Amino acid sequence: MANMIPNAARAVCGLLAASLLVSACTVGPNYQPDKMALPASFTEAEHPATAEEIARTNHEMTQWWSQFRDPMLDALVVQAIDGNYDLKIAGQRILAERALHDVAVSAFYPQADASTYGGDISHSLAIDDWPLRPGAAGNRQDVSYLSFGVGATWEIDLFGRIRRSVEAQDRAFDQSIEARRAVLLALLSELATDYVTMRATQLQVQIADNNIRVAQDALDLTNRLFTQGVGTTLQIAQAQAELDSQKAAREPLKTRISQLTHAIDVLLGQMPGTTEAQLKVVKPLPEVPDFPATLPSIVVTNRPDIRMAERQYAESTARIGVAVAQLYPNVIVPLSINPTASAAYQLFQSVSLSWKFLLMASAPLMHGGKYTAQVHAAQAQAEASRLAYRQTVLKGFKEVEDAMAAWHDDAEHTALLHRAAQDSATARDRAQRLYSAGLIGFLDVLTTERTTLNAQNQEALARLERLRDAIDLYVAMGAGWRGVAVTNTTLPVSLESQNMLARAFRQ
Repeated sequence: MANMIPNAARAVCGLLAASLLVSACTVGPNYQPDKMALPASFTEAEHPATAEEIARTNHEMTQWWSQFRDPMLDALVVQAIDGNYDLKIAGQRILAERALHDVAVSAFYPQADASTYGGDISHSLAIDDWPLRPGAAGNRQDVSYLSFGVGATWEIDLFGRIRRSVEAQDRAFDQSIEARRAVLLALLSELATDYVTMRATQLQVQIADNNIRVAQDALDLTNRLFTQGVGTTLQIAQAQAELDSQKAAREPLKTRISQLTHAIDVLLGQMPGTTEAQLKVVKPLPEVPDFPATLPSIVVTNRPDIRMAERQYAESTARIGVAVAQLYPNVIVPLSINPTASAAYQLFQSVSLSWKFLLMASAPLMHGGKYTAQVHAAQAQAEASRLAYRQTVLKGFKEVEDAMAAWHDDAEHTALLHRAAQDSATARDRAQRLYSAGLIGFLDVLTTERTTLNAQNQEALARLERLRDAIDLYVAMGAGWRGVAVTNTTLPVSLESQNMLARAFRQ
């Protein structure tokens, strides 16, 4: 027996050496990135971007929110990155995928387990072919068993099934990183949009307060004219109705501000109302940044959804190799050592030794086309992933082009509304002077007041759209995720403290 173990070991070692020689035999296609023909520039760009403009934009994209020149927005972004729960959840998914990668890698190594058992077994004496015939001398019905041992298996990855599985899990891990980056971009977009919307709504409240003062002045003037015998009760009623209407229009705006501050608190990972007092301090709208310059190739490199789609295609390609490897022979090395005896002192004697050291190979012969169908399914999935990657690129370019078009169009739109608001305010002031002189009716005053209010609100909304355009364009370009590390939070449970074997072995 002593000579058999070395002989078996030499045979297995020879096989292992041979497997190393053919380890390059990894079946299935190797991943090749899909090359799409990209345009040289975006059609909605102001002009072909220069190298200096691209360098400036690339620098700004790291912290694009700072281009709005608003210190409070900068501080809110820092708090959101540190405290947002969706971002922390995405970080934990990265850690989970990393652990699953380690699970896949573990298949390269021998899988060993220890076992032991002991007890008494009673055999039937009524079985004729029992090794000891019933009634024979030395025949015992009751037997004590004691055993311990180690069992192990080692799969020899001749055709790359394990290697392709690890490769696929690597790509899944990459996808989890890109998914977190996408969550970060969505977080920054929502936070910045809520913040500028809140500031624009505060501006609308200021406009409403100003119009309430104007309506109050009109009511006071109407009352004075009535006491002088010039006005009528109809005009007083109209002026009072206008004042009440202006006050009523302000209340939904105040509600909207409260709701936006609550939404911002949730994005920061804190209870709604925590920063409400701080945020409700009225401040001017942030500045509209300069138009960012970029190229299609930069967008493909930066957008997390495009990067994630590309990694999905890489994973699907590796899955083809896993499926193809199922068509080839599988080779494993089983090993077991189990001393067995009826007394404890006998367990450590050579006569109690029971061992197995084999080389086993199996090859699929007939399974009704199951493995071939799995290959076809993996191929179709990979092709679908490639097409999804192309569709994601097109969608990303559309979002950039749309944001650029809105940026240019809304700039002219805002300028026109600003002039309209100024002209409306001038007309309102003139109408009030003419009414006080008795040259026009009060209905003309009401008309100019309402026109002015509408023009001022439209200008405020247009300024808000300008800021949203800037946010949308930065996000469409995939800006803002570089340099933000994963927040590592773990549950307060240590695996090593739960299982002492985890401290001694790599389980």
